[in-house]
Amino acid sequence: MVQKYQSPVRVYKHPFELIMAAYERRFPTCPLIPMFVDSDTVSEFKSEDGALHVIERRCKLDIDAPRLLKKIAGVDYVYFVQKNSLNSRDRTLHIEAHNETFSNRVIIHEHCCYTVHPENEDWTCFEQSASLDIKSFFGFESTVEKIAMKHYTSNIKKGKEIIEYYLRQLEEEGITFVPRWTPPPVGPSETCSSSKNQVTPAAVLVPDTAAVMEGLSGENLSSPGAASEPVVGTPDDKLDADYIKRYLGDLTPLQESCLIRLRQWLQETHKGKIPKDEHILRFLRARDFNIDKAREIMCQSLTWRKQHQVDYILDTWTPPQVLLDYYAGGWHHHDKDGRPLYVLRLGQMDTKGLVRALGEEALLRYVLSINEEGLRRCEENTKVFGRPISSWTCLVDLEGLNMRHLWRPGVKALLRIIEVVEANYPETLGRLLILRAPRVFPVLWTLVSPFIDDNTRRKFLIYAGNDYQGPGGLLDYIDKEIIPDFLSGECMCDVPEGGLVPKSLYRTAEELENEDLKLWTETIYQSASVFKGAPHEILIQIVDASSVITWDFDVCKGDIVFNIYHSKRSPQPPKKDSLGAHSITSPGGNNVQLIDKVWQLGRDYSMVESPLICKEGESVQGSHVTRWPGFYILQWKFHTMPACAATNLPRVDDVLASLQVSSHKCKVMYYTEVIGSEDFRGSMTSLESSHSGFSQLSAATTSSSQSQSSSMISSE
Repeated sequence: MVQKYQSPVRVYKHPFELIMAAYERRFPTCPLIPMFVDSDTVSEFKSEDGALHVIERRCKLDIDAPRLLKKIAGVDYVYFVQKNSLNSRDRTLHIEAHNETFSNRVIIHEHCCYTVHPENEDWTCFEQSASLDIKSFFGFESTVEKIAMKHYTSNIKKGKEIIEYYLRQLEEEGITFVPRWTPPPVGPSETCSSSKNQVTPAAVLVPDTAAVMEGLSGENLSSPGAASEPVVGTPDDKLDADYIKRYLGDLTPLQESCLIRLRQWLQETHKGKIPKDEHILRFLRARDFNIDKAREIMCQSLTWRKQHQVDYILDTWTPPQVLLDYYAGGWHHHDKDGRPLYVLRLGQMDTKGLVRALGEEALLRYVLSINEEGLRRCEENTKVFGRPISSWTCLVDLEGLNMRHLWRPGVKALLRIIEVVEANYPETLGRLLILRAPRVFPVLWTLVSPFIDDNTRRKFLIYAGNDYQGPGGLLDYIDKEIIPDFLSGECMCDVPEGGLVPKSLYRTAEELENEDLKLWTETIYQSASVFKGAPHEILIQIVDASSVITWDFDVCKGDIVFNIYHSKRSPQPPKKDSLGAHSITSPGGNNVQLIDKVWQLGRDYSMVESPLICKEGESVQGSHVTRWPGFYILQWKFHTMPACAATNLPRVDDVLASLQVSSHKCKVMYYTEVIGSEDFRGSMTSLESSHSGFSQLSAATTSSSQSQSSSMISSE
């Protein structure tokens, strides 16, 4: 398996030329990097004006590996070839490196890039990507990979420290400025002035030597990193290392790489509309930074958010008065770590009465609004406290908990809420303090704990009786000044006291069922399953020509082909099978087939647009201007990638292909509408498809739930 790495943008707050001068001191050897033994120049080229300088070196590394492994391999040192291309005119340095030793068994590529900061020409940016592919290594493939990972993680941040060391050394010697490259004088009269610019060639030589080390200071051999591709483009769509530390926290190099690679995948497939970085990071943490697993659950969650319009819940949904009066929970200041603090007096809450009066759907929606508010508060506290805060603390008071709280429908509602929250708000609970747990609590815990993720369970602290007042209790996590008054604290708490819900507010089972249906069918989207050999099709009848069929659909799972057909006669009534997987948050997807097997393309129906291939995770919006009245069939069909393309995939497609499942099942979520052409404000080009993100959980948030096509792709 190919290991990849992609670094964030690391910023040196010094001019490009001075950074290069610091690098010059690291060659041919660097005592600060013991594994870098020596380097020899293989070839060198300089342009006449001194602006371009290309140098290739052979670098000798002493890898810290078991003696037995070195003996079996028959080598004491590992050699790398590195090519540095300096453009002093553009103030850039590109470094390409690959391993020479065992190149038929182990393939290592690395690319580094030094550029001028786009917003401050006196600062320098550094980026790095690398890949490691171990084909075979005498049966020690796993060992070699672990050694590479170890060297990589230990040395990846060492480059910046070494540069800063040599910068201080230069400053001690009185060198704080290196002139930029200037074109050589044209006339002989300017010869004297050219002698004043002799520092320029030095600046030219500096980067080459210097860059080798940042790119090769042990990071080459151990590069389980990103593909060796040039890192180009404007840094406004990239992550800065200082930004990561300030807003996302201390991450290891490999964790940074996972975040950046998943973020790049989202940018490329969602056309810029991606979730916020802290949201992506939560899903990565929930799956121990396994990119494939994190991507899968995140895409499912983003689809769920869009389907149920969760992004707008705080602005568009008002909780019923019953909840405001009897739901004994609310936000209350913050804990000692700056996390927002949510207080829930579960023992004082009439869960049975709330379920009977509102139904579990209303309770679920209220809990979702609480979680959405928690996300907002985390962002606010991150700004207030000047450090990353991505989760909140929940204090649950169980005084008053009894067998009434174990009422079966109430427990069922609780389990469903836990499942939905676990799936869509991972790593948002920083700590759960359970106070005054009564004897009946173990029964409730036995019912609930199997539905709680292992990582989440580790954050639970349970106190019986008044144990929370002793050592290791509440004061270790919450300041004395904000401990609620009902826990013998000094702070008045505005959380409702709960109490029994009047039976006059109860609703009948029929009323609750209708209300539940209404709550979660307030989405305009429908779900469908697509199988290999069984496409999903919908029928649209057009009376007036020049009408416009519009669509908005998300590919939730697998790759599909989207087609539009026209027929003068109506298909037979469809055979409808409920084939979708069971879901607690949405109805199972349907599979409907309209085109009869005896129909022939070109005789009974015709294709009015070219097929559109849509990849998993994409959201597609588009339109078709109808030319004739009749019956139009929109079809989502399973897409099988040709075998010949498997060996030459682009990087993004390669990532998508790795997610293909053997069940030959796809899922789509779609919405269609027919409007008159005079009312359609979009472009009139047929089959325009705009690919965008699933959710408004992004910095580029749309203000409307209606589809907006900003970059159209025509398939004609």
